[in-house]
Amino acid sequence: MDVMKPSQRYRAMAHNRGRTGPERALASGLWRRGVRYFTHEGYKSVKGERLPGNPDIVFPRRRIAIFVDGCFWHGCPECRKHSGLSGEFWVNKISANRERDLRFTKELTGAGWTVFRIPEHDLRTKTALALTIDRLVPLIQEAPPKRTASVVGDDGV
Repeated sequence: MDVMKPSQRYRAMAHNRGRTGPERALASGLWRRGVRYFTHEGYKSVKGERLPGNPDIVFPRRRIAIFVDGCFWHGCPECRKHSGLSGEFWVNKISANRERDLRFTKELTGAGWTVFRIPEHDLRTKTALALTIDRLVPLIQEAPPKRTASVVGDDGV
């Protein structure tokens, strides 16, 4: 049972803009491996545009966007953390999240971006995190810089 009124819960959640533990773990691991990136806030401040879906990690020159998807909120079929929930609200909420993820992925790929969606369970343990970073680093470093139109502007960088 929630101890907050609905208006209080809404206000608390609406102001939560922090990065999750799995996002921070991935970002930190990539940084330690010498892979430099932007967050979506950094990309917006430098490029003056937002990318669809606000990717967690952005490589503008290589046009790679990485999303870290929480297993609960994105309806991970492997973890099935949402399966015990009852109620139409949660079923609709998670379904809408998945549809939104698909829409943003299509928008970005249509604009020439490569999109990686990493489920939270691939970052949960040190071993899984290291394995994920080991797979990602070559994909990022070997991707050639792309010169295509950007999502909003046309600077191509």
